[in-house]
Amino acid sequence: MSVTRTFVIALGFCALMAASGAGAQEVGSSAPAFELPTDDKPVRLADLKGQVVYVDFWASWCVPCKLSFPFMNEMHSKYRSSGLTIVAISLDRKREDADRFLRSTPAKFLIAYDPENKVAQSYQPKGMPTSYLIGTDGKVRAVHVGFRQDDREKIEKEIRAALGVARR
Repeated sequence: MSVTRTFVIALGFCALMAASGAGAQEVGSSAPAFELPTDDKPVRLADLKGQVVYVDFWASWCVPCKLSFPFMNEMHSKYRSSGLTIVAISLDRKREDADRFLRSTPAKFLIAYDPENKVAQSYQPKGMPTSYLIGTDGKVRAVHVGFRQDDREKIEKEIRAALGVARR
C-alpha cells in the first residue's frame, strides 16, 4: 500500500471518528460490552469480568502501533499472572493486512478482529492506537490516545494501580 493511500485511509478514519459526534469513553463510565472473533474462540468482555482489561484499538497502517506492541507484550508478561488481560482489536478491513503486521510485530496477548468497526463505534477511539484500561468493576479507569515511549511509565503505573500490585 502506498504512503499516500495509507495517509488518506488514516485521515478518513480520524474524520469518521470526529464526525460521529461522540467522544471517547470517559474515565468512570462503563466499558461497552463486546464479542469479537480471535484466532481461537470469540472474546467477550463479559467473560473477563473481575479482571483488569487493557483494550487497545490498532491497525496495520498505524506507525505508533509498532511501538505499542512491544510494550503490551512486556505488560502481558509482567502482569498476566496478577489478573491483567490485554485485548488488542484490529480495525483492518482485510485480515491479511493485520496478519502481515503481526508477522513483523508479534503479539503475546489476545488479538481480536473488528473489520466492520462495530466495537470501535461504541468506544469511539480518537486516534491510533487508542487504549482503554478497564477495572475489575467494568469501568474505564484510563484512556490513552496514541502511543509515545514517554507514555510507558504512566500506563504501567495505571495498570499496577488497577491490579493493586506493587512496583516490580
